[in-house]
Amino acid sequence: MDLATFLSYEWEAMVPEFIILGVAVILSVLDLFLSKKDRRLLGWLGFIGIVGATISLVFLMKEETVTILQDTFVLDYFAKVFKLLLLIGASLVMLLAIGYNVKDDRFPYSEFYYLFLTALLGAMIMSSSGELITLFVGLELLSISSYILAGIKKREGKSNEAALKYVINGGIASSITLFGFSYIYGLSGTTNIGEISLLFSQNGTENVQYVLGLAFFVSFVGLCFKIASVPFHMWVPDVYEGAPTPVTAFLSVVSKTAGFILIIRLFISIFGNAPTNNGLSLLWNVKPYIAVVAALTMVIGNVIALRQQNVKRMLAYSSIAHAGYILVAFVSLSPYFYLDTIWFYLLSYIFMNIGAFAIIQGVGHHLSSFAGIYKSSPFLALAMTVFLLSLAGIPGTAGFIAKFHILLSALSTDPAHFALALIMIITTIVSYVYYFGVLVQIFFRPAQREQSFQLSKTVWAVIFICMIFTILLGIFPQIALDLLYVS
Repeated sequence: MDLATFLSYEWEAMVPEFIILGVAVILSVLDLFLSKKDRRLLGWLGFIGIVGATISLVFLMKEETVTILQDTFVLDYFAKVFKLLLLIGASLVMLLAIGYNVKDDRFPYSEFYYLFLTALLGAMIMSSSGELITLFVGLELLSISSYILAGIKKREGKSNEAALKYVINGGIASSITLFGFSYIYGLSGTTNIGEISLLFSQNGTENVQYVLGLAFFVSFVGLCFKIASVPFHMWVPDVYEGAPTPVTAFLSVVSKTAGFILIIRLFISIFGNAPTNNGLSLLWNVKPYIAVVAALTMVIGNVIALRQQNVKRMLAYSSIAHAGYILVAFVSLSPYFYLDTIWFYLLSYIFMNIGAFAIIQGVGHHLSSFAGIYKSSPFLALAMTVFLLSLAGIPGTAGFIAKFHILLSALSTDPAHFALALIMIITTIVSYVYYFGVLVQIFFRPAQREQSFQLSKTVWAVIFICMIFTILLGIFPQIALDLLYVS
């Protein structure tokens, strides 16, 4: 590539990624010189970098679609709105990390901050990838950083167990995903997603539809691990419990969002445009199989959560169930509710889930830790109530609007997915049992000991921000949807 070609690219499309990359490099260098007492400064620098990347992305919102580097990087409508989700979630998680266990010198703060930024960078690359190779590179950048983050408290056995289970399962899932990609490349002769989509839509895939179907199922199996859907969910409770709470919050929202970004970007573009013998797309033909996965994910996630006494494990199974809810929207492929339904659900989930983990970080992991906290900390009791009601889908919260939109998407297609909608309603009712079980501890059980919660100002800020937006999006959801439509 000559200099003229290099300078001709519209590099401003990658400004958010450049900011995150630059800050991660700066933090890794500063870590060599700063003392342990000063290393919390790295967290604030990382937070400023995320805010800077968010601001630069906002300025790019109204720009036309930009493709650079031979169409391997695409800044389109999809990439912009989902990057916004990633950056919002990352900024809240970074604040959690800054205020995590101030007295715990065993937590390696500095390593967390730049590894977290590299994981975020991988997720952002995935959202803008226009090619299978860069898509997989972004996935691995996210995954490898996540494996290290899960076991970053290396002196604790549960953290080591979490990292070991995560890296083994994640490595297998990545290999399976790459195997599915190899079939797609073998059938098309290119790794460019746009060219693959055009080739399949123009030339037809009737003669190779079974091989392409195999490519779909193999890729979907690998990606089911990333979004924590059944039957590839068993790593989730152990990793969520063993990892530090900021890492758990990151895996539950940012990493899950990245998984759905990859599924939507890849499957809609390629399999949604591949016709079969019956005149329908391959993606439309495999909807029943995805529906079964969605149903099992909702049922198993909610049922097993009923028996959990550790709140982090309970929210782990809750996270599995929420992946099933989002898959219902993916199955529906409703032209009216498809993309904005998934986007709004993930946005709502960011606020209510990170808020819940922020409180867990200050109160404790066991269910009994929440006993009677309404007396010692009425604000924490109120905030946890808001987050749990939203996760349960009670009217007046963002979670209710998000689930209601998914039900509309399931019922607005022809034919309507009545069975999936019914399963979603029933499993949502089942979830009331374990969500309200925490509320029973908060309001109707006496505290077992004198309680004093020493939360840092950043954690209080996260709780307050998440509670405000959980309520605000439940009453005025159009605020978020207007942002989605304007961009």
